[in-house]
Amino acid sequence: MEVTAEKNEQVANMTFASVYPHYVTKVEKKGRTKEELHEVLEWLTGLKEKEIIQLVKEEATFKTLFEKATLHPNAPLITGVICGYRIENIADEFAVYKQVRYMDKLVDELAKGRKMEKILRKDPKV
Repeated sequence: MEVTAEKNEQVANMTFASVYPHYVTKVEKKGRTKEELHEVLEWLTGLKEKEIIQLVKEEATFKTLFEKATLHPNAPLITGVICGYRIENIADEFAVYKQVRYMDKLVDELAKGRKMEKILRKDPKV
């Protein structure tokens, strides 16, 4: 599937607060914790738990969230299909859409029971 400018704008203007509770439910239903979710979100965005909760309370958009974020340098290592889109094929011009799909993929991996060091793209040799 191809991302369009309209789809990128639609996702950019969605509130993080509208999705965050679903992330929490998804991971907890699969036996993972909210703390693990925050660890994953912090790894991707550089935002601490307090900052994430504040963005939820403010009903910040994904665009605002990623403007405040410092994306992890290993984020491009997040690949695969999520919501019908192959992440590595999403054009850089649709940055917010790609970043949201990174987040969705990490939450999905957490919920599926993947080991944290794999989710966080840690080099096993370090």
